[in-house]
Amino acid sequence: MRIVRYQHEGIARYGIVEDGGIRTCAGTPYSGLTRQAAVIDLSDVRLLPPVEPPNIICLGLNYRAHAAETGHPLPEAPLVFIKATTALCGPGDSIVLPSRYPDQIDYEAELAIVIGKVAKDVPEDQAGEFILGYTAANDVSNRAVQFSDGQWARAKSHDTFCPVGPAIVTGLDADNLAIICRLDGEVMQSSTTADMIFPVRRIISHLSHSFTLLPGTLILTGTPGGVGFMRKPPVYLRPGQVVEVEIEGIGILVNQVVGCAG
Repeated sequence: MRIVRYQHEGIARYGIVEDGGIRTCAGTPYSGLTRQAAVIDLSDVRLLPPVEPPNIICLGLNYRAHAAETGHPLPEAPLVFIKATTALCGPGDSIVLPSRYPDQIDYEAELAIVIGKVAKDVPEDQAGEFILGYTAANDVSNRAVQFSDGQWARAKSHDTFCPVGPAIVTGLDADNLAIICRLDGEVMQSSTTADMIFPVRRIISHLSHSFTLLPGTLILTGTPGGVGFMRKPPVYLRPGQVVEVEIEGIGILVNQVVGCAG
């Protein structure tokens, strides 16, 4: 099932992509979606972020190739940080370069987990029961701030620095999905989720033993090798560029980069 959140005639609601359009639904993905009769053409709606997360939790250095390119040893436990929910934006929205340190903004293609029900102290072998589905995300990062602060929250949380979408897809096997990032059509990252150090179920179990995962919690699972700041010369986002994150079975998340109006 492909669940989208969309705006039509000024109203935001959830729907299911089927029959070449969006089947309107009552309810939410967490309480249950009830199909209605109307089908809306995709061209008549604005797609929104498919989830309104109470928290955005992220992992760093969770791909072997990314850990290797940065010169870090493989972490012994998931490296966790949090992005502000105000960083969220959707498919087709602009990534806005900040007024401070706009020249070192990086892309990070990531698989994102959407939690479907309250999860606390979950055993790893039961973690799949708490997954609503998966979507694509871009963990946009301000490298200048990241390295100067010594921790990552501010660098990762600028407004528009968490594009997500285009849909939540249920029923996927997330352990070996192709993941690609393109910048103006050029492939910058190409890997599979099989390169993850900590797979999806282990991530959920680990996090749930630290804090309660509420329905709609968004978990970004780390990025593959090929990030911009490790390239020679470095590659950073510039106004006018288009970033695409493509994940097998989910689709393509597309965002344009713009400069700060201020």
